Amino acid sequence: MSAATPLRHPDVSSPGEMTARGWWLVGLNILLPGTPQLVAGNRVLGRVGILATLLLWLLGIVALIVALASPSSLYTFATQAGSLTAVQLLLSAYAILWVVLTLDTLRLVRLVKARANARGWIAAFSVVVLVGLAGTAAYGSAVAGSARGALGDIFADAAPVAPVNGRYNIMLLGGDAGPDRQGLRPDSMSIVSIDASTGKAVTIGLPRDLNPVPFPARSPLHALYPDGYGYHDKCDVDVCQLNSIYTEVELYKPDLYPGAKKQQSEPGIEAMRDALAGATGLTIQYYVLIDMQGFADLIDALGGVDVTVTEKVPIGGDENLNGVVEWIQPGQRHLDGYHAQWYARARHGTSDYDRMARQRQLQDAILKQVNPLNVVTKFQDIAKAGTQVMKTDIPQSMLGYFVDLGMKTRAQPVDKLELVPPTIPDPTDPDYTQIHRLVRQALTPSTAIPAPSGH
Repeated sequence: MSAATPLRHPDVSSPGEMTARGWWLVGLNILLPGTPQLVAGNRVLGRVGILATLLLWLLGIVALIVALASPSSLYTFATQAGSLTAVQLLLSAYAILWVVLTLDTLRLVRLVKARANARGWIAAFSVVVLVGLAGTAAYGSAVAGSARGALGDIFADAAPVAPVNGRYNIMLLGGDAGPDRQGLRPDSMSIVSIDASTGKAVTIGLPRDLNPVPFPARSPLHALYPDGYGYHDKCDVDVCQLNSIYTEVELYKPDLYPGAKKQQSEPGIEAMRDALAGATGLTIQYYVLIDMQGFADLIDALGGVDVTVTEKVPIGGDENLNGVVEWIQPGQRHLDGYHAQWYARARHGTSDYDRMARQRQLQDAILKQVNPLNVVTKFQDIAKAGTQVMKTDIPQSMLGYFVDLGMKTRAQPVDKLELVPPTIPDPTDPDYTQIHRLVRQALTPSTAIPAPSGH
């Protein structure tokens, strides 16, 4: 009688079978996290993983449908503090869940029973997938937190306002609080007028030496300067011109605008709003102030900007161009933050009007550099720089609407009206009847429309 062949215990598998089982469980964990636990482990944990994964897929499908059907709704959701908090918490929870599920899947794999030459590959592949899934969720959570903080710091918590004559008029100030001057004084002043329906935009630039400057009758400055700011050299600072209004009100007359701070503004900004409204005849709903001192960080965060330099610009030096350390040469140039800041601020070698034009050129270039890839990959640096560079009273509740409108604007050419010589022969002797007529002609007529839905 021959010796009986030993029987293998039904729970004991060969190394080849355990290797196949390991790859199978790891694959299931990638395709549908929670499945390995449901078929070979803790079924409660498995159900949690599967339900969470299906919920994430559902949310992704809903977001895609909303993005296709109503992009502004998705933009609005993505720019509100409450929704960003929810996204941050949700992504953090998913990151933790994926770590738990992946580690538990490795436990179920029983690497010690797999083939020796396969153990490292299974473990390494699982770790790579873990880093990819959990790392992406964790980064997304961090971005949502940064966005919530940055948007809350930059944008106002205020009720939206309706367009006027079908347009939103936004005052854009390029401030320069340099060490050689008392306080901030806007170097570039313009109004971006946007058709609230089509997104068609017109930029109206005003020279800083405009003088005198009228104010609307409702403005508190109208009573002080009924004939216009700077008329017969009447003002309370050393130079009576348009951009001096900010400095005068900030330093000497802040009580004229007692509610400015509560509206996330400043007395000087509100004075400039009144001045530009009086000069152009437009109602200005919002403002954006960009501080040139912090310009470099924002541009570096964006990876630089592309501009067309028409004439060489000095870096450093005095009014006689002594001590110039470098020149920004004409041609197509990719400028980092340092060179872009000098390009915007250089005071010698060209005129004030040229510097104004360069600043607006850079503002346009920055808008073109802001694309989804830049925002996602460099968001935290952009957000940090943005809080130092930009100040505005645009309500956070209207960000979605303006992002959607901005997409339409970027798809069209922006018309420009520069109220400088030769269009306005002499800014120190302006004809406001002519200026108002030029502004009306520059704006495309549109029918007034109601405020955006939900605002």
